[in-house]
Amino acid sequence: MATTARTSTQSRMQSAVYYRRIRVINEILKYVLITTIAILFIFPFLWLLTTSFKSTTEIASIPPRLLPKVWQWKNYVKAVTYIPFFKYMWNTVVIFALKAVGAVISCSLAAYGFSVLKWPGRDAIFFLVLATMMLPFQVTMVPLYIIFTRLGWIGTFAPLVVPSWFGYAFSIFLFRQFFLTIPHELPEAARIDGCSEPRIYTQIILPLAKPAVASVVLFEFMWTWNDFLGPMLYLTRMEKWTLSLGLLQFRSQQGETVWEQLMAAATLTVFPAIVLYFIGQKAFIQGIATTGFK
Repeated sequence: MATTARTSTQSRMQSAVYYRRIRVINEILKYVLITTIAILFIFPFLWLLTTSFKSTTEIASIPPRLLPKVWQWKNYVKAVTYIPFFKYMWNTVVIFALKAVGAVISCSLAAYGFSVLKWPGRDAIFFLVLATMMLPFQVTMVPLYIIFTRLGWIGTFAPLVVPSWFGYAFSIFLFRQFFLTIPHELPEAARIDGCSEPRIYTQIILPLAKPAVASVVLFEFMWTWNDFLGPMLYLTRMEKWTLSLGLLQFRSQQGETVWEQLMAAATLTVFPAIVLYFIGQKAFIQGIATTGFK
């Protein structure tokens, strides 16, 4: 009996050691896979960063080198002086700020009506709003340009800013799904206490939706910072250009591109987006991960 019990105990210990090793190997393989994927995603940015410190000769060298022999810090000085870089950045920030405020106000108000308020045909109209996401910008580009031309807005920030004050289907959907996670007892209790709908929206619903607000602001920043087609259509004066248009100036009239300065300017353009994401990533991830869960 003692021998049998000892054998059984040893067998269980061996099984525990075996499964522990399997778990350790699985964890190692998981982190190796994640690290490999991360390197694949970050490599283009690393190439952009290192190229911004290279000379013209090193950029054209074959085989290509990842790291420069001599780090050309002057590329950044030349990049911000070759074009009015900070002027273009300021224009982009102004457009983003106006669009972000408009998107948060208009989309949250529309989402409040689609989630908190109850009225006939609410879901059908919300479906129609979502259906507008099927229309790409290229479909509405010509009629919008005609409308803005007749309004005399071409050459100003208005065509880029004003539409955000009338709501975006994606942001409305994001706000609505987050508002549905808020217990409906809160607005009901406020109504019983005599609270008006605007006050419920501003003092109860919107303060609870900070993660959704952060998500919409970050999305708006990405769309504005990367937008090229909109500014190219509407901003006809160079002093109104954004960063995406300003990068075109690094291409000379002969078709040659000043690559080292272009890479330096592109790195400076990407840097604010990275900083903003790391500042608001917690709220952003919370807003995306919890949206749609009651």
